[in-house]
Amino acid sequence: MRALLNRRSPSAPADAAEEAQEWEEEGAGGWSWSSGATANITVVLRWAAWGLMLLGPLLGGAAFLSRPVSASPARAQPPLSAPATGSQGAAGFAQLFVAAYISAGDGDQAKLAAYYPGATDLRLEGASGRRSGDQLAVVRLRQSDPSVWSVTVAARIITAVGSGSAGSASSLAVGTDTAIAPPTAAAGAVRYFQVAVATATAGGGAMGYVALALPAEVAAPPCVRAPALVYGPWRPALPGDPLAGAVTEFLTAYLTGSGDLTRYLSPGTQLAAITPPPYTALVVDELAVEGEQDGAQVSGVPAGGIRLRVLAQLRATGTDGMRVPLAYALTLQARAGRWEIASLDGAPAQATTPNPATSVSS
Repeated sequence: MRALLNRRSPSAPADAAEEAQEWEEEGAGGWSWSSGATANITVVLRWAAWGLMLLGPLLGGAAFLSRPVSASPARAQPPLSAPATGSQGAAGFAQLFVAAYISAGDGDQAKLAAYYPGATDLRLEGASGRRSGDQLAVVRLRQSDPSVWSVTVAARIITAVGSGSAGSASSLAVGTDTAIAPPTAAAGAVRYFQVAVATATAGGGAMGYVALALPAEVAAPPCVRAPALVYGPWRPALPGDPLAGAVTEFLTAYLTGSGDLTRYLSPGTQLAAITPPPYTALVVDELAVEGEQDGAQVSGVPAGGIRLRVLAQLRATGTDGMRVPLAYALTLQARAGRWEIASLDGAPAQATTPNPATSVSS
């Protein structure tokens, strides 16, 4: 036993010193870790990091699924279109195409192909320019598909006649120099052509056009009945009538530049005379006055604030001496014992149009 104690005694002081140092460090508030404890902590931290990595996607998916759903989800708005621009361009394109189509003759396939690519294989007869379209105008415009416009163009067909005109060779009798005039019924007739025009956005945002087929000749648009107007029957513009006098003085200043136009306008009305004046004189022939009946005419000037709509028919003398008929729809207002012009109306008033003015007694 003594031998055993003697064998352990050399290391006892060293162990005691290490234990004393550890107790001193703990007493001083520090921490001392053994290599085994450090390894255990490292393993725990590693597993914690792996756990967070695995839980991250799961927590994110749960948060996505549990988000509140909007009661009225916003719908994607369709891109804004410009029908006005597309329709106006298609109308102009159709007019040019119809003009080229009417005047086309043998050898003009390339001219038509600029509008309708299929025209390169057309068989065209007659001389180029023998016919021409005059006074072309779009009379109907409708959208048959989102990118296709159906355009109806009216054109007055003029046929060239005489030996010196274009295409005279085709209108001459064989072996003679006598020109054969076309039927008078076809000369100057107004005809109508329907053209299908496709639109597409080209490079740079510009709108492009192409005809889908050759023009189709169609019937004239139907005539419609004119709507009833608010005015009474036509009656002469009598001298001494305050209403006729106000209309004549205003139109004279407006059309001939004679006199100060503002003298005849109601307060707040903004109108300017035509410059340069297109006429030198005028005569108001007839008036149709709102509220008037046969044999009952507005006489005198009513109380201030009364408004009255009038349709005037006149003859104006141009600078060339010719007299032309014109018609004007006006609204007059009574003020200070005289009639003044409240507005130059864009169109005659229909009978269904409500009248804000107080009725005028005769």
